[in-house]
Amino acid sequence: MEQSREVVVAAVGELAPGTTRKFLLPTAGEPTEAFIVNVDGTLHAWVNRCRHIAITMDWVEGRFLDDSGCYVVCATHGALYEPATGHCVSGPPFGRALIRVPLRMDGERVIATIPDEL
Repeated sequence: MEQSREVVVAAVGELAPGTTRKFLLPTAGEPTEAFIVNVDGTLHAWVNRCRHIAITMDWVEGRFLDDSGCYVVCATHGALYEPATGHCVSGPPFGRALIRVPLRMDGERVIATIPDEL
């Protein structure tokens, strides 16, 4: 039986602007951590893996934004990523981007699709 490439990660309107939440993508072997962030009412999702060294980035369980709420920050290296584009604007992986997790709305559900890069 083929494993689904999609997973429900939230309900529409459930995440307030400036908030984040971690979720798991059902990939082969171990599930892959990812996170969703609400940027001014628009949802974006990323694989929870720094582009400098493949480690998780949340500095507190499920928290990804810096104190200003303007950037996703890697807790280990301090790299800063734009939450809407995933591009690194400061830190060791400067110029690289996080792996985007495609999102779509289906009624009241927010559904994530496993990226091809995984």
